[in-house]
Amino acid sequence: MSSDLPFGFGAGGSEPERRQPGGGQPGGGGPDDLMGKIPLFAELQKLFSYTGGPVNWDLARQGAISGVSGGHRPVGDDERQAVRAALELADLWLGEVTELPSGITTATAWSRVEWIEKTLPVWSNLCDPVAAQIAAAMTSAIPAEAAQAAGQMGGMLQALGGMMFGAQVGQAMASLSGEVLTGTDIGLPLAPAGTAVLVPQNISEFGAGLGLPDDEIRLFLALREAAYQRLFGHVPWLRQRLLDTVEAYARGITVDVDAMRSKMEEAMGSIDPTNPESLQTAMQSGMFTPEESPEQKRALARLETLLALAEGWVDAVVSQASADRLPGAVALTETIRRRRATGGPAEQTFATLVGLELRPRRLRDAATLWSVLQEQQGIAGRDRLWNHPDLLPSADDLDDPEAFVRAQSGASTDWSVEALDEAGPAPADPEQDKDSDDGPA
Repeated sequence: MSSDLPFGFGAGGSEPERRQPGGGQPGGGGPDDLMGKIPLFAELQKLFSYTGGPVNWDLARQGAISGVSGGHRPVGDDERQAVRAALELADLWLGEVTELPSGITTATAWSRVEWIEKTLPVWSNLCDPVAAQIAAAMTSAIPAEAAQAAGQMGGMLQALGGMMFGAQVGQAMASLSGEVLTGTDIGLPLAPAGTAVLVPQNISEFGAGLGLPDDEIRLFLALREAAYQRLFGHVPWLRQRLLDTVEAYARGITVDVDAMRSKMEEAMGSIDPTNPESLQTAMQSGMFTPEESPEQKRALARLETLLALAEGWVDAVVSQASADRLPGAVALTETIRRRRATGGPAEQTFATLVGLELRPRRLRDAATLWSVLQEQQGIAGRDRLWNHPDLLPSADDLDDPEAFVRAQSGASTDWSVEALDEAGPAPADPEQDKDSDDGPA
């Protein structure tokens, strides 16, 4: 289901105009540049002059780093060495339970600030399409008379939209930086390709109270990260398919323009351009709340299914690799599942940043499907479904994994990559023409 709050305008968002101006320096303009000589106004000028896109990523980065949850602790050399050793051992174990080769080219540990800085490029790809669609609706909904009367108000609203998006993204990333355990903790490839990442500070806090050795928890999470790297590294279409599906969701966003104009006219009367608080109040009044279109629902269903299949595969191979080696593997598996099933920080932040919420029920269903596949067809039969997107189970298949496996066992299809390539390239969106829509769990 979609998030109740429109992207960028969530309640409780930070107010960039109230940031401490101590780092800002008076402008160096001429005598007429009075505003530039006052740090606060200089900061406001910088914010309103941003032209880098629908999200003010400069503000997002600054806000995220300054708001890092729980404080920032640099990664020590011993921690980096322990993380590299855990990822190397995890990759060795996974080689026995999957035909997909290692996808790790760099094994490293990040601090919370490093996670923020190094995942920004992917967040930009995910968030910009959604923000751009809503920003376009904002601009088109301004009545012609109001636009003429307001003069530069249209440009101000665009800049303000970028500020609000940036502030919300920064706040969400700061929160998530204090919770995320690995580079793929939300099921998306946020780190550069081939880079396997653990976040030691967060892993220490995650493990507190579990009653398990730190090295065992680290190794279990390394198994999950290394498994995701194999998937993203050797299923060449998966990474882009996930990003494209988010963009398809953004294209499906629609807004009731007439209702928006009516609300905007009411809000315009309450806006005092010299009072930033009145601007934020208007932006959060609900006048930009998007509707959920049929296209958007279909894109959401496809994204949820694809994320669930990836997570379920990782769950299955990690369970197999760790079952006889890590005494706490079962307990850790359940802990991770509960963390996801309760709509934990990852899901909440994803909803804030992209406007989507995942249905965790699909994760357990997908893990069951992959396990049944392996029982019936072995490791090779399970992993070859990743050869081509057309082979993957649909959302309906997750409802009855045994039926899907029986159908695959009775099929005479040539599943080799060569045969599938001869049949033609995979469509950009294999479920785009499906009219069925999965309801909430």
